[in-house]
Amino acid sequence: MDWSHGLLFAALLITAAAIHGAQAYAMVSGAVFCDQCKDGQISLFDYPIYGMKVRVTCADSNGQTTMSREETTNLFGNYVMRFDGTPNLSNCFAQVSSGSEQGSTGCGAAAGPAQNLRLMFSMFDMEMYFVDSLLTQPAQPMSFCPKSANPVSPPATPTTPPAPVTPSTPPAPVTPSTPPAPVTRPISPPPFRLPPMPRFPPLPPLPHLPPMPPMPFVEATACPHQSWAMPEYKCYWRALNQDTKVAVAFGPLAARRYGTDVTLWQGLQGRGDLYRTLLREATTALLNSYNSLQFPYNSVSVVTHMNYALMGSPRSALLTAFRFMRANSGSGNVTCKFTPCK
Repeated sequence: MDWSHGLLFAALLITAAAIHGAQAYAMVSGAVFCDQCKDGQISLFDYPIYGMKVRVTCADSNGQTTMSREETTNLFGNYVMRFDGTPNLSNCFAQVSSGSEQGSTGCGAAAGPAQNLRLMFSMFDMEMYFVDSLLTQPAQPMSFCPKSANPVSPPATPTTPPAPVTPSTPPAPVTPSTPPAPVTRPISPPPFRLPPMPRFPPLPPLPHLPPMPPMPFVEATACPHQSWAMPEYKCYWRALNQDTKVAVAFGPLAARRYGTDVTLWQGLQGRGDLYRTLLREATTALLNSYNSLQFPYNSVSVVTHMNYALMGSPRSALLTAFRFMRANSGSGNVTCKFTPCK
């Protein structure tokens, strides 16, 4: 083998030895959504909810609880739990247990079904488990939710059986001396007809409705990191703040890679390194997802792809950064519709 392959092989051996010497642990992650329409699935009307407590419970073959842990969702509805050692989480499940005051008053009257843990990654005594989205529901569906397309028909009322037919008595014999009486038909009255209705005057034309106000969240737009870094567009930072920490927005894997003090504003300035470029494009994609509903990635998808890239190889991180960069540039079809803030 040449010197480049030898250097790569030595780096892999050093990385494997360092990971093997680290403390073993298992990590569980997922998200909680508010099911506003109470239809049991995530739709356009649902949103991630924070302040909800999620409990992971493990049981043995007899159904006895062997381990339980509870965690609260963050601002984006995500939660992460860490279990030290190498516990067996194959028989564990997660469910919403309760919520904070804000969560219970808004969307915490009822919890959706529990979800099993799915193993997504296992290497060098480290395991990553993922939980399908958990649901929490209000007491009643919201008024803007669509009605059911298949309404339940009312129960049919039982019909009473017909009365039994009694045998009729035979007619009395007609004697030939008495002729039958002639049959007279009743004279029906003439049909009643209503008088013609008078014609009403025509209705006046309806006034023209005013034009609809612009809806920026529905409009398709995608802006690169250079636009998000300009001070005249600072008002578009709605859901996120420039001082928000990268560890809060993307989770513990991002905190391990970039530290706990790096902000999203500093992440937009990253360049010259593969993982700094990944952070810059992921931060831009997260901002675009909150700014337009037609952006190819929603906020949960951006965080998920970012964590997968941090767990994978450098090639995977590079491909994820390129995909984010293409989406942030509009993929050749969508432009940036920023206007200077007033």
